[in-house]
Amino acid sequence: MRLGILLAAVLLSACGSTPKERYYTLSFADPPEAVTPLAITVAIATVTLPDAVDRTPMVVRTGPNQVDIDDFNRWAEPLKSAIPRALAGNLARELGNARVTSGRQASPNADYRVAVDVRRFESSFNEGATLEAAWTVTGKGGNPVSGTTLAREAAPSADYAGIAAAHSRALERLAREIAAAITSRGPATPRPRAPT
Repeated sequence: MRLGILLAAVLLSACGSTPKERYYTLSFADPPEAVTPLAITVAIATVTLPDAVDRTPMVVRTGPNQVDIDDFNRWAEPLKSAIPRALAGNLARELGNARVTSGRQASPNADYRVAVDVRRFESSFNEGATLEAAWTVTGKGGNPVSGTTLAREAAPSADYAGIAAAHSRALERLAREIAAAITSRGPATPRPRAPT
């Protein structure tokens, strides 16, 4: 009897000390409402990721050849969904409230289609976020424009929330460079779109 009570107490204490899962998202700033929308549409057509980070648990580099995969600190959604969503939000802001879609909502008839190949999506408590991505912008009736963005952002805090914030800022830089490629392509950009 006493042994049973002791085992039950041990099990209860073990359950009580189980770490709680925490979830993180990639953020972006909302476009300013006062800006007149531009008469262009952009679709984030494809985003590819390295297999090593294409998972919900956060992957943190702890050495030159070592990473930790933390099951208790997770992305709230798969990165293959989170990155296009954050990129679309940032592009909408950079392009003055242009219509930008991604994922299943990506418009097949958009004026510009964007493909992104994320080559590095590295996280470190000491070094923050490193994002390296090759991208291509294809407009209707024009030659594709390609580029590579390398962004390194320090984490505001040496924890998982700091890593998520650093990656969010790195995606802002990626969006700025893609937006610059779109606006340099020609006359479709400055036409105002009628408010809906």
